[in-house]
Amino acid sequence: MGHLVTIATCNLNQWALDFEGNRDRIIESIKEAKSRGASVRVGPELEVTGYGCLDHFIESDTYLHSWEMYAQIIDDENCQDILLDIGMPVVHKNVRYNCRVLSYGREILLIRPKIWLANDGNYREMRYFTPWMRPRHVEEYALPRIVGQLTGQRLVPFGDAVISTLDTVLGAETCEELFTPNSPHIAMALDGVEIFTNSSGSHHELRKLNTRMDLITEATSKCGGVYLYSNQRGCDGDRLYYDGCAIIVVNGKIVSQGSQFSLKDVEVVTATIDLEEVRSFRTVISHGLQATQSPEYKRIHVPIALSPSIGLSSFDPKVVPTPTQPLHFYSPEEEIAFGPACWLWDYLRRSRAAGFFLPLSGGIDSCSTAVIVFSMCRIVCDEIAEGNAQVIADARRVAAKPEDSDWLPESPQELCNAIMHTCYMGTANSSTETRSRAKELAEVIGAYHVDLNIDTMVSATRMLFEAVTGKAPRFRIHGGTTVENLALQNIQARLRMVVAYLFAQLLPWVRSRPGGGGLLVLGSANVDECLRGYLTKYDCSSADINPIGSISKKDLKSFIAYARDEFPLPVLDSFIHAVPTAELEPITESYVQSDEADMGMTYDELSVFGYLRKVGKCGPYSMFLRLYRLWTPRLTPEQVATKVKRFFYYYAVNRHKQTVLTPAYHAEQYSPDDNRFDLRPFMIDPMFSWARKKIDAIVSGAGKSTEEMRATEETM
Repeated sequence: MGHLVTIATCNLNQWALDFEGNRDRIIESIKEAKSRGASVRVGPELEVTGYGCLDHFIESDTYLHSWEMYAQIIDDENCQDILLDIGMPVVHKNVRYNCRVLSYGREILLIRPKIWLANDGNYREMRYFTPWMRPRHVEEYALPRIVGQLTGQRLVPFGDAVISTLDTVLGAETCEELFTPNSPHIAMALDGVEIFTNSSGSHHELRKLNTRMDLITEATSKCGGVYLYSNQRGCDGDRLYYDGCAIIVVNGKIVSQGSQFSLKDVEVVTATIDLEEVRSFRTVISHGLQATQSPEYKRIHVPIALSPSIGLSSFDPKVVPTPTQPLHFYSPEEEIAFGPACWLWDYLRRSRAAGFFLPLSGGIDSCSTAVIVFSMCRIVCDEIAEGNAQVIADARRVAAKPEDSDWLPESPQELCNAIMHTCYMGTANSSTETRSRAKELAEVIGAYHVDLNIDTMVSATRMLFEAVTGKAPRFRIHGGTTVENLALQNIQARLRMVVAYLFAQLLPWVRSRPGGGGLLVLGSANVDECLRGYLTKYDCSSADINPIGSISKKDLKSFIAYARDEFPLPVLDSFIHAVPTAELEPITESYVQSDEADMGMTYDELSVFGYLRKVGKCGPYSMFLRLYRLWTPRLTPEQVATKVKRFFYYYAVNRHKQTVLTPAYHAEQYSPDDNRFDLRPFMIDPMFSWARKKIDAIVSGAGKSTEEMRATEETM
């Protein structure tokens, strides 16, 4: 007959410091879980405050308001008769902890602090919290009066314990703990815990989801058990997009999976599981032997049952365990189409801006940004068609429709026309091809497009310089120096930024849009150009936000090919085959500016350099050794050395540009974002002289005997 239990986990779109909104979404998720018959509900990490509060976690107000909201949650009539696992920060003995608070009804059962904190990459949890470094140790926590008066409790257990009900045992681990070599669920499983909860704040990166899903399924594929994974979803105030994908796993098999990308603020995932399947799975001699030697967890006994009573009178043949199902993954092209698009929508609706403004150059980078906005409009229209009340209200507000309006966009193009503004800012160096591509793309996606030339501004700036200095700079093809040539290019790029912000502020006024809000300026520098520093500081890449700032040129091309066929947008084919060019130098019969020629390396090579530098943790010498083995004999040792030296030189001299990078959607592990992710100095010796000497020694020794190479090394 089995012990059938219906359990619930969820994806919540929480927003940092939106205490009341976060509270309401938590209550809604609990209400939905109960309506589906769930007796357990698990929510995301730090769901009361929002995960991305950063240094606000140091403020006492954050902890006060967390308890105020928590009290309102457990006192709500919709939140009774269900075991709740809720995430929030807690101060215990003047120490800040990232905690799970488990309760039933209006009684707190356990406060479980996080043991292993996320403290690399985008995460700085040890800046705000202290890990609970006392496994299986439990103390007493004195509840704040606002909560104690409600629950009738003075002291509650605080520490690493598990919950024991009448029919099972439940234990919690939090996000990073799953990723550690000796995860808590291993010891808990050996001590008889059958249901594991994991509450997470895990962000999206291209090709990352399979790693996370592998760890979640492996957690119970050896030990057996039921695993409930909950995650944040959406942009909660920074560069990260938390990509949901709440999941329920039984003995390593998926029984229920939530969506990865969605505009739904609350998504509840439920499954009915049979506890007897866990017990049968664990009837392995080696499991039993190890269990007898495993340390014991303190059990918090609760006189409730998660499963219905067992007996013929309560048997319902219609209630059966949820069947297993395959995991669903998106392709990288789909991830680009959906992830940055959902992030943009959250940013737009929460910033209360009037829409977006994008300098549209006719190249593939700004094209990708425009298509991502169009993808966002498609997603919004799909949610409107499904009757998503929050999305409908947000769309009407962003499109500046009256509150009592019944307006709904009939197509993504109609919505795009209301919120997306593009502008081609040409000069004498621009081509008719890029101008026409920009115009055609704007037309097919429905954007409000402006086409203009800025030659008068460029000429006025040059004349000002000539009048002051008596010197007239020239382009390289006209006999000018490299310094002159670069300065003349930068004039155009920086003036475009000035024009972009002027139009972003005034176009809503031109279109008689009420409200007075301006447009968010979108940047479109890809991760490879940012890494190499191949952009002008404070040019039109300097913007409010950048949806492609952590995506490679190679991935953007693949995305545009996908969008061409899937959306469909045939005009995108011309962007795919266009040669990347900044169009900042004069075009002649014998010369057309090329990005890759200017950089001295291809975009594909830049992706490899970026990955080895950040993910592979390579300096110049170790990178050369890696690429020497990978790229020869296609390239000679001298060519490999030259490319590595050139990359590190330009990376170093342009490192200061990373300090002012436009805040970008984080999608790639080798993002050079100085502000949150890549904490390296911005003033570095660009010559890397010692590393260069070692590289040169390897190059000069190519083909020499081992003895000769050893002799060379000894002289260094």
